[in-house]
Amino acid sequence: MIESRCGLLCSACPYREQTGCTGCVSIQKPFWGERCPVKSCAEDKKYAHCGQCEAFPCRLLNQFAYDETQGDGGMRIEQCRHWKGLEK
Repeated sequence: MIESRCGLLCSACPYREQTGCTGCVSIQKPFWGERCPVKSCAEDKKYAHCGQCEAFPCRLLNQFAYDETQGDGGMRIEQCRHWKGLEK
């Protein structure tokens, strides 16, 4: 089951319960700000997640995945690869 556009596993998010967030695939606006550029990009292109994009993994996704303070060392990119593999 796809939980996010960028590959984050929302079910493992420590903020999920605190904020009542149900994951970016089912919310209009993220709890952390006005918009998420990765979510917006995937949705504008009508993709369920970034792994479906021909530019995957793009510069924007890499910036998020490897951000020094909020990145996950590329785990979200691997998750998108996993989801894409399940679609075949």
